[in-house]
Amino acid sequence: MTRLILASGSPRRRELLASLGVDFTVIKSDIDETQHLGEAPYDYVRRLSLEKAAAVAAKLESAGHVVLAADTVVILAADTLGVTESGEVLGKPADADEARAILRRLRGRTHVVCTALTVRAPDQTLTALTRTTVLMRDYTDAEIDAYIATGDPFDKAGAYAIQHETFRPVARIDGSYTNVVGLPLETLRPMLAAVGIIPRIHSDDSYATPTPSPRSGADR
Repeated sequence: MTRLILASGSPRRRELLASLGVDFTVIKSDIDETQHLGEAPYDYVRRLSLEKAAAVAAKLESAGHVVLAADTVVILAADTLGVTESGEVLGKPADADEARAILRRLRGRTHVVCTALTVRAPDQTLTALTRTTVLMRDYTDAEIDAYIATGDPFDKAGAYAIQHETFRPVARIDGSYTNVVGLPLETLRPMLAAVGIIPRIHSDDSYATPTPSPRSGADR
């Protein structure tokens, strides 16, 4: 088994981590991801990241491994002025009706995508939050229905993927593109280096940080 363990079954996170040129093994965490009553969104995402890393570390029979865990949430403010720590967490939709409702709520509005990364090494645990502000374009109901028909929204927080080539729901982002996909590489690189895992200096060009055009757009 390689030294680095990714505590996620997300294919997007696997692709992003592989773009750094590091060897890793995947072990899913399988924890309860229910948000606690009254728990603030940033506290919630940080707690899940820590619990995922701890759950996978407990499965390992030998010491010396580094566990990387991530959790990503979409946070929508109660008003149209912006997103605060008391905003609403939009999770993965259970069905087509819920996906449609989420995408209608996000349409033409700004929200925040926040990822908590935890790197758990034998001698230290590092955790960091990355936030990206996302403005959705004014897509139509017909576009929503066509996107839902692809099946893509159902394993993603906020019911969308920024990188979807047909739907392209995002008008503009302020911050990390890879964070919205589900694994912020800019935050991850120095965290891995701090525990002795040195990623490539430049990641795959396909995961650069473009700003989508007005017509553009993770298992998160």
